Amino acid sequence: MRSIFPQLALLLFLWIPVAGIAQSTRQSPGSSDINGPIEADEARARLAHDMEKKAAKERVAALKSDTDKLLKLSIELKSYVDKSDENVLSLDVVKKAEEIEKLAKSVKEKMKGPN
Repeated sequence: MRSIFPQLALLLFLWIPVAGIAQSTRQSPGSSDINGPIEADEARARLAHDMEKKAAKERVAALKSDTDKLLKLSIELKSYVDKSDENVLSLDVVKKAEEIEKLAKSVKEKMKGPN
């Protein structure tokens, strides 16, 4: 009768190094690579920087749009005032002036930026 011991020993001999390699390449769930936290911090910093740049671009675009509106409203206000005489100011003049005031305050706040 032949013994299976030599075959079993050979199988174990080949299996142990493979299992050891697999074990050494696997990381436990709680462990992290040495560079992991640093890379995560850099990624967060890059993401925050990109978000700040995007917000700044959006703020500038809104400022341009609002200043265009201010110019248009100012021209309209001048037109209304030119049409009025010294005794009568139109209600449209007052409304335009209030609209300009609100928009000017909004532009001022946007120019200050986030604090």
